[in-house]
Amino acid sequence: MPKKVVLSYSGGLDTSICIPLLKERYEYDQVITVAVDVGQSRSEIKEAEEKASKLSDKHYTLDAREEFVQDYLFPLIKANGDYEGYVLGTAITRPLIAKKVVDIANEEGADALAHGCTGKGNDQLRFDVVFRTTNLDVVAPLRDLDKTREWEIEYAINHDIPVPATKSKPWSIDENIWSRSIEGGMLDDPFYAQPEEIFRWTTAPEKAPDVAEVIEIGFEKGIPISLKGKKMDGFSLIEKLNKIGGKHGVGRSDIMEDRVLGLKMRESYEHPAATILLEAHRDLEKLVLTRAELKFKAMVDDMWGELAYQGLVDDPLMADLNAFIDKTQERVTGFVKARLFKGNSRVVARRSPNALSFEGSLNQKSAEGYSKFYGLQARIFQNLIKRF
Repeated sequence: MPKKVVLSYSGGLDTSICIPLLKERYEYDQVITVAVDVGQSRSEIKEAEEKASKLSDKHYTLDAREEFVQDYLFPLIKANGDYEGYVLGTAITRPLIAKKVVDIANEEGADALAHGCTGKGNDQLRFDVVFRTTNLDVVAPLRDLDKTREWEIEYAINHDIPVPATKSKPWSIDENIWSRSIEGGMLDDPFYAQPEEIFRWTTAPEKAPDVAEVIEIGFEKGIPISLKGKKMDGFSLIEKLNKIGGKHGVGRSDIMEDRVLGLKMRESYEHPAATILLEAHRDLEKLVLTRAELKFKAMVDDMWGELAYQGLVDDPLMADLNAFIDKTQERVTGFVKARLFKGNSRVVARRSPNALSFEGSLNQKSAEGYSKFYGLQARIFQNLIKRF
């Protein structure tokens, strides 16, 4: 029986050189590639399919766009999903992609699962935690070989594998409908300024339109359902908002990220729609949730972001957190207006049938009794220290 391995495939440098490596170094007879569409560009999907047709023995492209939005991005929005203050993007795709690869491996009767992750990043853990729920071998050629990206580029050249990365521009790019990440090469140096050429989704803020644009986003139970008064499905809304926000230079990040392994690495991201939607969602929550709910939910959201970043979306705690979050979102319905201008998104108005804002009248004299007790312990303390 031929030995089969199913490889999670993006069409980039790392996963492309894994195909010959799996045959040369691990002696697999058949390498089956799986590309999962989570909203990356059509050209990227087409390029992956063309490469796979030449390099692999069999290829699958699976459309998971709707599932990604419904089962991963909507929960992320409700949880205000971020990690260390920036938008979660790449991390949230990995469990879904890994599960789709496992499905194909089971269908093909494969002996092993493989990915192109290195030993420095987080993705190895995000894939492994899903892959190891099976009884199949897990293979990570680039982690095993411990080679540099320059070595990978040289290997690709020697094996006639076309890759966009070059020694002068060795960017590693990952894209989905929610975010686009760029890393590697000179970008690893925190003191190296981001070159404009790495950006594709966003206009440089200084070159963005000189006139601000105000947009209205409608939410229902924490989920965005309309844009500029028009109801839209989740994928289309995010796609449209990426274009609008990108035009105004909204959604660029340049951060130092604490990886799961403890490494502190520089990361660059583009995420226009995510930036706008998360800011709008947080603002609407402030209108409809109580002070105590907001304070407690901030802790829940923080833990949700940690688990999502680590790829532990199937941890029992994640289900517990989602149960609480979903309960809070029952009232997060309404409309938010955001002003987009020169790289910034700022909420300028909001309304909801569930608003807790006080708009009635009261007898202001009634507050005097409360005021007499306010800060009482501090006043007593101040009187005590005057004796010494």
